[in-house]
Amino acid sequence: MTDYRRLRVALLGAGAVGSQVASLLLKHGDELADRAGARLELAGIAVRNPDAPRDVELPRELYTTDPEALITSADIVIELMGGIEPARSHILLGLGSGADVVTANKALLATHGPEVFEAADRVGASVYYEAAAAGAIPIIRPLRDSLAGDRVVRIMGIVNGTTNYILDRMDSEGADFADVLADAQRLGYAEADPTADVEGYDAAQKAAILASLAFHTTVPLDAVHREGITTITADMIEEAREAGFVIKLLAVCERLTTEDGESISVRVYPALVPRSHPLASVHGANNAVFVEAEAAGSLMFYGAGAGGMQTASAVLGDVVSAARRHMAGGTGVGESTRANLPIVSIGHVVTRYQITLEVADQPGVLASIAGLLSEGGVSVATLVQTAIPAIEGEQRSTARLIIGTHRAADSALSAAVARLTASDVVENVVSVLRVEGE
Repeated sequence: MTDYRRLRVALLGAGAVGSQVASLLLKHGDELADRAGARLELAGIAVRNPDAPRDVELPRELYTTDPEALITSADIVIELMGGIEPARSHILLGLGSGADVVTANKALLATHGPEVFEAADRVGASVYYEAAAAGAIPIIRPLRDSLAGDRVVRIMGIVNGTTNYILDRMDSEGADFADVLADAQRLGYAEADPTADVEGYDAAQKAAILASLAFHTTVPLDAVHREGITTITADMIEEAREAGFVIKLLAVCERLTTEDGESISVRVYPALVPRSHPLASVHGANNAVFVEAEAAGSLMFYGAGAGGMQTASAVLGDVVSAARRHMAGGTGVGESTRANLPIVSIGHVVTRYQITLEVADQPGVLASIAGLLSEGGVSVATLVQTAIPAIEGEQRSTARLIIGTHRAADSALSAAVARLTASDVVENVVSVLRVEGE
């Protein structure tokens, strides 16, 4: 057996991912040493309660409730606690003591990324976070390294497995949102409080990370436009199907070029995706990230976006990279955010809408609606009208209109929807969805 130099690894957290990382470090120590050029010695696992039940049985002597002592004696710190504090303080302590850091903490990086990366730069350390954006899918390294010489134009991704599972079930079975969410919680795909997933917060954090890498610009979380999927109904899913679309919660990061120069847009919302697009065939709790670059063209990265074992794979890849850097010596490679492109609001994005209305079924209604749209320069591309049978006792019948617009600025489209909502001829604005991937 090769006599490798030993590197001390501190693990913070022993949840679903942390326990798998520890197990794999212990189980495959010799193999990982051959790959890294150093023996990765698991020095300890910091936890709040060493006696808490865990998915994987690990040696009791590895557990400690003194994370600071463990961190300051480590060469590599793996942070898998989640949340902001004390994870942020522990990471900064590790970097300050000269350790490289591996983390899957998307919330922390989306809110305190610049602080963390600056702390690493000051001491010549590196921060690795492949597992923070799309679970097991390798997307961070391709954006940071493989495409560093290219110009990324657009990223469009399904980066939350819970919402994709829900929308996919609704699409394939015609089920209601509430029923599928309950199933997702029972199966462990969704938390007891699913807000972070279904309201788009998780996807927005990942979008901020991906956009920062792709466009070499710091993207604060509050600059990401965010909408969730709680308003999506079985009827909306069926209407999308009839029109040749599927509804997906998308993270869209886009480079915009106008006569005023370049800017970027970062947004998360449920959108209509043509069934011919590769993202339409992403099923279950899987994730996929579709990247468009000027020279490389279109690339798609697909796989498991969550899961203890799957995410542990990405974490251990980062650990091996950190070990190799230690053995090679020199300072770590910092993040490139020197482009400093301005981040514009959703109103500047050029897109198109599909608007579903319930209207009074009477002469002149279509002309009125076309006029309301055209006031802001919005034109109709497609129109499907369906009569709604009158309920006994009602004096006027109604019709359902599904209107597809031509592309326009989102601000103009949003204003048009506001005019429709206020109109006397519109009984109800049933749904408004953007179209992506055409």
